[in-house]
Amino acid sequence: MRDFPPRRIVCLTEETVETLYLLGEQDRIVGVSGYAVRPPQVRREKPRVSAFISADIPKILALDPDLVLAFSDLQADIVADLVRAGVAVHVFNQRDVAGILAMIRTLGAMVDAADRAGGLAQSLEQRLAAIAAAPRPGPRPKVYFEEWDDPLISGIGWVSELIEIAGGTDALPHLRAHKAAKDRIVTPDAVREAMPDVILASWCGKKVVPDRIRQRPGWSDIPAVRNDRIVEIKSPIILQPGPAALTDGLDAIVKALWARHL
Repeated sequence: MRDFPPRRIVCLTEETVETLYLLGEQDRIVGVSGYAVRPPQVRREKPRVSAFISADIPKILALDPDLVLAFSDLQADIVADLVRAGVAVHVFNQRDVAGILAMIRTLGAMVDAADRAGGLAQSLEQRLAAIAAAPRPGPRPKVYFEEWDDPLISGIGWVSELIEIAGGTDALPHLRAHKAAKDRIVTPDAVREAMPDVILASWCGKKVVPDRIRQRPGWSDIPAVRNDRIVEIKSPIILQPGPAALTDGLDAIVKALWARHL
């Protein structure tokens, strides 16, 4: 970087966008992912320069960024092109709740807002603890989270943790440590054998169709299907490892698990 803190930041995923807005540092952002929707005004205020695994490299370079923020190996090719072009890049790789909180603190330090970032992370930690400690009106339901429908992919680490914080039990907990989606592919029979009480689905930006889930062979005996407890959770609030998942995403899980008891 030429300057510290960086004056011109491009964010290739949405969680760093939301974090910078929450820290009051949004004026540093000069380009965002096309998936960035939080806060709503970002769609009006910031030019879109990328999808998730593709980006308009010339457009990014024309913005003359001091720093580009990316996420995971899935953006490795984009990052490689930017590095070759002489751009400073930081790639986050958080896959669990602790990693999300560390991302917030790290990003805050990078824009010289460490105190505010620490306060934000601490408030989120306190919120998580309060929800985890809340009394629940029944036994912990077993929850299957479906991140994709063809093939079936179960929830990533932070989703599994949030299910437990919300008062549920992950139906396939052995898979949550796997970072790559290909390592979380499950068979329909494995889900049927797990017999989840609730099915939460977020098909990575595609609208969930509960009837497709109900009509899967052999699934009619699954308690979640039999009792009509199939709930869509919108991708922007649960599949991005940032503040959204720890706030609106967690709230949506709590509602899905316990609304009928309230």
